Amino acid sequence: MQHVSTTARLSALAVAIVGVLAVGNAAASGFQIRENSIKAQGRAFTGTTVAKDDATVAITNPAAMVNLDKTTVSANVSAIDLNGDFSGTAIAGAPFAASNNAAVSALARPAGGGNGGDPGDVAAVPSFAVVMPLHGSFENLWVGFGVNAPYGLVTEWDADWMGRYNAVESDVKVIDATLSAAWKVNDQFSMGVGFIFQHSEVTLSNALDLGTAVCSQLAAGATTAAGLAALTNLCLAPTAPYKPGQNDGFFSVTGKDNGIGWTLGMQWSPIEKLTVGYNYKSEIDHKLEGDVDFTIPANVMALPGMSTRFADGKGGAGLTTPSTHTFSARYDVTDGFRLFGEAQITNWSSLDVVTIQRDNGTVLGSEDYHWSNSSMYSLGAEYDLSPSFTLRGGIGRDETPTHDVNRSPRLPDNDRNLYSIGATWHATQNLSIDAAYLRVNLKDSPINATSSTGTRLTGQVEGNANVFGLGATYKF
Repeated sequence: MQHVSTTARLSALAVAIVGVLAVGNAAASGFQIRENSIKAQGRAFTGTTVAKDDATVAITNPAAMVNLDKTTVSANVSAIDLNGDFSGTAIAGAPFAASNNAAVSALARPAGGGNGGDPGDVAAVPSFAVVMPLHGSFENLWVGFGVNAPYGLVTEWDADWMGRYNAVESDVKVIDATLSAAWKVNDQFSMGVGFIFQHSEVTLSNALDLGTAVCSQLAAGATTAAGLAALTNLCLAPTAPYKPGQNDGFFSVTGKDNGIGWTLGMQWSPIEKLTVGYNYKSEIDHKLEGDVDFTIPANVMALPGMSTRFADGKGGAGLTTPSTHTFSARYDVTDGFRLFGEAQITNWSSLDVVTIQRDNGTVLGSEDYHWSNSSMYSLGAEYDLSPSFTLRGGIGRDETPTHDVNRSPRLPDNDRNLYSIGATWHATQNLSIDAAYLRVNLKDSPINATSSTGTRLTGQVEGNANVFGLGATYKF
């Protein structure tokens, strides 16, 4: 079959709705990533705002930088191995099934294709941070810098799977660069602030069920004899050239944008053994613009109205990454045994309805998400086995912001349980090496999604993830 390729400049809906806003990360709910620190990963992400031996506090709570009495550098990388499996059915041309006309209702048919294989892949998530205490007249001040990936990951279903009209490839990279400062008010209390530069890049793709699109358009015009004849000849006849699931197109989209945000934190030690911390990270606004490549069957492109529907153009739409509230506590039971607790609220309610518009104001489409704010709770512990080795572990519960009624196969997200272990080797007085393993078990995720071209995908996704982390910290 001959194809015609058109390149369109579309807005963030093509990029953000199906991409940034819908790509799941099995290690955290929504599309959030918490793998900033291997030490924290080994404690199920506890203690991120009160850590006393980790430069990544420049990212997670600048106020905790006062815990470091030397210039400290931390470098970390986590390998996230996401695994998933879909079981269910897909009906191409699903809206036709409700027709009272038997010939029209027969257009609804299985979409064909397999279960999509394993959509997950191994993705590396790095982070880097440095903290430097100042001296002399500025001895109560600390400065820091950190780079991390707060959102994103990669999923890719088989190109010919039954849910290809909903999702094939999704690749999201969001990178933060944070410049921080802290002020030690006294021995019990400190405050910190950070400036965040956020860069986002997105690539995504899916198939288009253009057979359903064409037949739907013809069915809408079948109110006259001529319109009914066109529907019969082009869609209903046994040898008709257009049918659901038989005239597939394809599109891929890439986009990028930069945004600015801020973070504010505090740390308080009411007694010697207890430290509590809080950090707020702001929402960050984006307007993603991207390139969309359509591959359309020539016999579809030649139909009236299709060249307009797939016309090149420019547009834009707003995207807001959510704000977070993070609370941590650390209690030193003994000199060698410590307990940690963490609670984080992510304000996913900022992801409600996203609308795409051309530059002239024409609305190209919108997508309803109506996500809810979500919470993560975890407990962790550390034990100094010897002066050279520290062991740690933790458990956690992370709630999903999604709902059964609007869950997408691009984000087969649900509540998850976290189980982690980790260790540190204090190689020298200045150098330590960290390792951690995190197991993520996801609750089965029901899917009942209808694509933009009318294919209904019904079933569930079973998923889990294994996260392996390695890091190093050096004090100068």
